[in-house]
Amino acid sequence: MARPRDILARRVEEHLEDIDGQPIFWRSAPGEGAPVLYVHGVPTSSDDWVPFLERTGGLAPDLPGFGRSSKRGDLDYSIAGYERFLDRFLAHVGADRYRLVMHDWGVVGLALAQAAPQRVERLVVMNIVPFLPGYRWHRIARAWRTRLLGELVMGATNRWLLWRLSAEASATPGPLPREFIDEAWAHFDQGTQRAILKLYRGAPPDVLAQAGRRLGDVTAPALVLWGDRDPYIPARFADETADALGAATVRHLEDAAHWPWLDRPDVVAIVADFLG
Repeated sequence: MARPRDILARRVEEHLEDIDGQPIFWRSAPGEGAPVLYVHGVPTSSDDWVPFLERTGGLAPDLPGFGRSSKRGDLDYSIAGYERFLDRFLAHVGADRYRLVMHDWGVVGLALAQAAPQRVERLVVMNIVPFLPGYRWHRIARAWRTRLLGELVMGATNRWLLWRLSAEASATPGPLPREFIDEAWAHFDQGTQRAILKLYRGAPPDVLAQAGRRLGDVTAPALVLWGDRDPYIPARFADETADALGAATVRHLEDAAHWPWLDRPDVVAIVADFLG
């Protein structure tokens, strides 16, 4: 079978421009119809989305605090702050309607979708932080949410430790691919560490539940694609997220974990097919 990036591979371009006075990096590739907006999670960047962009086209920004975008200490690294950023980003690139793909903390895209559901044509969620009641943070996140301890954990993290810890997030034996870890580590500086701590500390369970209070307003066709061997977010939240959305179907991947496309390269094709 051909690899997804061997089929209709589109040219991915890189951009670095000021948005509201802050340098923002993003990738883009040509596509048909409303652009696909890809929103990455923690601790990665738009690097995650290159094979998807090659297949579907679209837009993939590095969120402020991550990758090659601005990491100023006074930026708003919160759900509301990222909702505002995504709205300004879409205005900057001239996109009104869009299709939305999210992973992990890329769930901040759902805040924007709830604010203006008529703009969303389709959406895909993959192992997102639940905007639902009942979620309990995993042990690493609990450490990050604890003052002083979080700073100590961040300071003690190195490339080798990040690689070894990734083994629990892989459905295949051993840690995640070194290329993936190297890409994440390349941008895991003090600015990103600060953004992560602020984001997690601003999201206790009640804030997460409140952030999803209008999920039912998002009635665009949705696909919840979930790696069931995720050690951070239980698979039951796939079904609960689908139930909360207005028109969603669920596909469980029993042989995939938190980054499902790393265990199952065909995830790229699954997403592309759903986006149409």
